Amino acid sequence: MTTSVITLGTGSPIPHPDRAGPATLVSSDGQHLLFDCGRGVVMRLAAAGVGPAQLHAVWLTHLHSDHICDLGDVITTRWITTFTPTPLDIVGPPGTAAHVDAVLASLSADIGYRIAHHDDLDDPPMVRVHEIDPGEVHAGVPDGWSVRAAATDHRPVIPTLGYRVATGTATVAICGDTVPCEGLDEICAAADAMVITAIRDDVVRSIGLPRLDDICGYHSSLDAAARTAAAAGVATLIITHHVPAPGPGDADVITSRIADHYGGAVVVANDLDRIDI
Repeated sequence: MTTSVITLGTGSPIPHPDRAGPATLVSSDGQHLLFDCGRGVVMRLAAAGVGPAQLHAVWLTHLHSDHICDLGDVITTRWITTFTPTPLDIVGPPGTAAHVDAVLASLSADIGYRIAHHDDLDDPPMVRVHEIDPGEVHAGVPDGWSVRAAATDHRPVIPTLGYRVATGTATVAICGDTVPCEGLDEICAAADAMVITAIRDDVVRSIGLPRLDDICGYHSSLDAAARTAAAAGVATLIITHHVPAPGPGDADVITSRIADHYGGAVVVANDLDRIDI
């Protein structure tokens, strides 16, 4: 049985024609967990051959807009393509419930139209929200899997969570947006794969715009991500949520820079890359 990590979206808040917003799918033995719901996530799920109706649960790392902006599409598409009512578990940090309530409120007109139109739709979308703290998580976890949440550091965004996902055959660290911290070390320890936002701080700082400079303070640089992976003994480091988006030849530059600190396998992810573990 293989565990697969599919980088559905590897982009950032800066729109790019070839990169959807942050979203990662972890799949094993027909079970699928979706981590974050950036722009275009449902289209990328379709391209990966997994529909929202097939998701076991949605997990959110934090409530920055680029990580949650298409949650409504996931909820709606699951609702209208599921013919046996099945609740969608949504797991995330405190604040998740208020966000989901706001999403459902924004969809209230559409929900009313569809219920009025379709005789077999009697109820609004079924969702179960689980706000969690660091520690072992039981809601939204497939049988035979385990998930442990840890606090990460993306301040001033508080709280933020990373996840250590064990499928029974592999362990995957879903790091989200964070600088090095104790919680990051915890979820990455001896992981088979580590999926992390890591930015080209050298390029970002060279642009000379204060608003761009700000993002260097709460994301891992390539060097920091590489050092974290090396210290944790990670087998494969997967770089996603690129800032800026890599151009021709940039993947080699990124890989070379990481190799200064980390000797394991490196994936400079594109949308819909599939890493089998």
